[in-house]
Amino acid sequence: MYSSDKIKKIVHIGASTFINSDCIQHAREILEPNSVDLIITDPPYGIKGESLHKHYNRDESFVINGYVEIPADQYSEFSRKWILEAERCLKPGGQIYIVSGYTNLYDILGGLRSTSLREVNHIIWKYNFGVWTSRKFISSHYHILLYEKPGARRHFNLQARYASDEKAQSGGSKNYQDREDVWVINREYKPGVVKNKNELPRALLIKMMQYSSRPGDLVVDFFMGGCSTAEVAIGMGCKFVGFEISTPIFESRVPAINRIAAGALLEGLHTPVPYDLKNQGKSWSEAEKNRALSLFEQHIQNGLTKAEAVDRISEVLHRGSWAINKVIAKYAKTRNSRTKSDPRLIPHDF
Repeated sequence: MYSSDKIKKIVHIGASTFINSDCIQHAREILEPNSVDLIITDPPYGIKGESLHKHYNRDESFVINGYVEIPADQYSEFSRKWILEAERCLKPGGQIYIVSGYTNLYDILGGLRSTSLREVNHIIWKYNFGVWTSRKFISSHYHILLYEKPGARRHFNLQARYASDEKAQSGGSKNYQDREDVWVINREYKPGVVKNKNELPRALLIKMMQYSSRPGDLVVDFFMGGCSTAEVAIGMGCKFVGFEISTPIFESRVPAINRIAAGALLEGLHTPVPYDLKNQGKSWSEAEKNRALSLFEQHIQNGLTKAEAVDRISEVLHRGSWAINKVIAKYAKTRNSRTKSDPRLIPHDF
């Protein structure tokens, strides 16, 4: 059973708090209602986690004992209870990322649908070296459910990792590619290093926090495990609260947090120069539409490609390329009959 009668231990490190206890029983003692900015958590999967090494062909000699699994017949109620606690403590506009396999995804979704939390994205995390099988396709992904608590505007750092005008080598937008909902991020393998049964890679956690948190925010993990989320949250300049029911895992991993300097990760991250899109999302006036089309025609006749022309217009109008292309595609044919003889002046429709 995933339960305990009392909090076994509380450790304070800097502005962060670590609790050796059952989050379902004791979250109310630690977390005030509407107090948490972001939750990132990787709950037990309910698939006999004590035997995961059989699927991954892994040497367990460096894996900490004490992993607490949830019986399959209790997983639905377990999910509902901890997700209700997440809803309670999130601020309006706060967000939660839940990492889940597919086996009990139905129960996680059921727990979410019993709350007021609203879906933002259903992300697929594709990783290397999936679970080997011989009579079906290989499983090499997890689900990441991003939900928000209604009542306030959700924070999202649109240009946290790449500016809207940063180009990839292929010519596409780095920002667009990075924000697609399939993330290809490899696991971290640590041969000869003491570790928890299942740990999320730092690159995955950094990406979540870059888009969904700010320095000083309170980040919570209900199932702390190897403290990866704690390490990244503190390294990103956030405050952290984490729960872990297993005493062996707690005692093994929490002391290492002392070596994490607050904000230490921020210096090593790519810092884009934000592209000014102050008019993004605003209604277009007829004068602005006509100006966009005139600029587009001018740039094309001066030898620029469609993409280059749209980039130049974006700098002038402070709007995204997607919106500019839509306006040009809709109004180009009626604006000037010259476009009929020059197909370059009509971008592809959306």
